[in-house]
Amino acid sequence: MSQPPKQPPIERLLAIMARLRDPATGCEWDLAQDFKSIAPYTIEEAYEVADAIARQDMRDLKDELGDLLLQVVFHARMAEESGLFAFADVADAISAKMEARHPHIFGGATGTMDDARWEDLKAEERAARGVNSALDGVDLALPALMRAQKLQKRAARTGFDWPDPSGARSKIVEEIEELETASCDSSRFEEAGDLLFAVVNYLRAHRIAAEDALRAATAKFERRFRAMEGLSGSAEAFASLSLDHQEQLWQKVKKAEQDTVSVTGPMPRTGQVPLD
Repeated sequence: MSQPPKQPPIERLLAIMARLRDPATGCEWDLAQDFKSIAPYTIEEAYEVADAIARQDMRDLKDELGDLLLQVVFHARMAEESGLFAFADVADAISAKMEARHPHIFGGATGTMDDARWEDLKAEERAARGVNSALDGVDLALPALMRAQKLQKRAARTGFDWPDPSGARSKIVEEIEELETASCDSSRFEEAGDLLFAVVNYLRAHRIAAEDALRAATAKFERRFRAMEGLSGSAEAFASLSLDHQEQLWQKVKKAEQDTVSVTGPMPRTGQVPLD
């Protein structure tokens, strides 16, 4: 007896989600969800995709991309149930956007894509939607460092920017002094934010994505700290060491990493400010 034809992968996934959300026979957990409750999972899956890429784990990347795709399908299904839009509308909308943002590929325009042209195309889209500010459309839900960098980039396109990195560097020194002389907790809190914002601006001047740079530095610290604990025998043993002894272990771990890099070659460069 012949087998029924296999569903295309996307149609299969859409059918699975429809069944999970079926009011009569669906899954209790899936039926209880809404846009707000699912949003944190969507963000989490995006970070897990980024983590798999950072670890260069392509098998894991395939799985994480599937998890992220499921989030898109979930949101689209809930929207379809409310009569708002369906998955096909989502796919059609992003297809139209990509064609519009690449007129030199899909239209009659000439030239190549670069940061300036990309931003011009996005500015045209915002103008067509009737935005009132150059800063409109920078999502509040973005990680703080990433949102700061995007806002700075938008402001810079209006001419509101330091002419060279030295101005941004001087601003960091100024903000450090203001933090150190702040007279109360609320002032220190405000100056701390100003300092972080100034550091992001300085990194942007060097075309470094602050979010990626901090993520890499955090991973490096975690890796080295765990290595120190390992050299000590245990986390408890490490905690019992003097600060001088801990510093010696830190330098030992750091040197071992540097020696490894000198033998295997530098890691691929990451953290350049992308088109957005």
